[in-house]
Amino acid sequence: MTRFVFITGGVVSSLGKGISSASLGALLQARGFKVRLRKLDPYLNVDPGTMNPIQHGEVYVTEDGAETDLDLGHYERFTGVPARQGDNVTTGRIYSTVLSRERHGDYLGATVQVIPHVTDAIKEFIGSNTEDSDFILCEIGGTVGDIESLPFLEAIRQKANELGRERSMFIHLTLLPHLSAAGEVKTKPTQHSVKELQSVGIQADILLCRSDRTIPADARRKIALFCNVAPERVISAPDVGTIYEVPLVYHEQDFDVEVCKHFGIETVSEPDLSRWTQIVDSIKQPEGKVTIAVVGKYTELPDAYKSLAEALGHGGIANSVGVEMRWIDSEIFEQDGAVQRLEDVDGILVPGGFGERGSEGKVAAVQFAREHQVPYFGICFGMQMAVIEVCRNLAGVPNAGSTEFGETSDAVVGLLTEWRKGDVVEQRDADTDLGGTMRLGAYPCRLKEGTLVHQIYGSEMIEERHRHRYEVNINYADTLESAGLVMSGVSPDGELPEIIELPEHPWFIGVQFHPELKSKPFDPHPLFTSFIKAAVDRSRLV
Repeated sequence: MTRFVFITGGVVSSLGKGISSASLGALLQARGFKVRLRKLDPYLNVDPGTMNPIQHGEVYVTEDGAETDLDLGHYERFTGVPARQGDNVTTGRIYSTVLSRERHGDYLGATVQVIPHVTDAIKEFIGSNTEDSDFILCEIGGTVGDIESLPFLEAIRQKANELGRERSMFIHLTLLPHLSAAGEVKTKPTQHSVKELQSVGIQADILLCRSDRTIPADARRKIALFCNVAPERVISAPDVGTIYEVPLVYHEQDFDVEVCKHFGIETVSEPDLSRWTQIVDSIKQPEGKVTIAVVGKYTELPDAYKSLAEALGHGGIANSVGVEMRWIDSEIFEQDGAVQRLEDVDGILVPGGFGERGSEGKVAAVQFAREHQVPYFGICFGMQMAVIEVCRNLAGVPNAGSTEFGETSDAVVGLLTEWRKGDVVEQRDADTDLGGTMRLGAYPCRLKEGTLVHQIYGSEMIEERHRHRYEVNINYADTLESAGLVMSGVSPDGELPEIIELPEHPWFIGVQFHPELKSKPFDPHPLFTSFIKAAVDRSRLV
């Protein structure tokens, strides 16, 4: 029997519904249950693929090629359960589905309305492909009271009524601000948020109260009284040193026990949370520290590189060191002498990105890493900039560039117009819609024996997730290899370069895919583990 838990948020956004949902998933997993997490996003975009990362944060890509909300990354990192296309839906996708059905005549002449047609489509999404799960944890994006969220709240209210109390539950995450002038935690925002939720017919079963401190006992009792929940179901969600501590903090307050009680599940034995204890201990008590410069173009919003930051941390866990990330806007390095700011770092990483802005600064960072023997990791756009740098400065191709930036005489990087996905040939051109048209999801890659990446992976064939529409031109392979750059990973048909490396460098690797999307704290990605180890080795030498 599949049970459904709906997680909503109130007062303000960015309280951490995704972390809370993922943490509950981890706790239920530790009790032996199979879980799946889903996200309902109220914005009108069909998916976040065309959104500015500075506004929305990173786009998380699933194995099957869906561009999704970054919270799905948290779900995977906490539970290890691969997210799927059907685990994230937006208002835009729901309305597209409804309007498509209307045009097809599926509604048999009915007047199409939010209720029941839109809410039915949302409920259909929530209940699809749930047979393999004991729990479906469904997070509703946005904040209670937003006009955009109303159809989703109505849909989960209806769904809960259809399922009954024995198969459904509501968890509400709110803010408890502490006013220093008054010297106390204020409960009114939570009370108002719960009343707002009640106004749409939903009564919270458990409250998660975000604060910078543990909730005082009197505040807990007050919240329980005014919000119509038991005191033991008012759970404190204080700030913690690392997000991987959240499952432990929640379990200490019997969050998972109360969820199980709601569904009539006995909790005689304690769950095995040793995995999370070990991870937290490793993060809080490192044996050393390395500094990694992340040279990107969306650095003013850390969430734009959320999976990347987490994966670097996982590499630190694997090497028992802390990782200090120095976020640097690549445009800075387009100024004379500015690249010297990289002199004291232990590693340089150039992540993915789109467009010409800041590209020359990234090329400068690559050159610094190559010439000064600093471990270099280029991801997607970062690999392309590494190839351009080597072409310009080692291979005698001074005009090497990318057609993404306009016409160039030496298009070392160009628009990917045709590629194979399984038995299907995908085709694109410059006039194709931008949304959902990139090379997306998991693709295989064949590694060259004797290379560093072959040693790191310990395998001849790998599979990694992609998100890009420009590719290194395979016709420059001989030119690059004559300059010392090895194409150490290619697509199975040999047409698409996937990985490059410089054998004469201590650690210089570029990959066309996004390895950060598959890294987890309990299973760090091997490339990040190796990169951080190289940074540790350099820190010991300088």
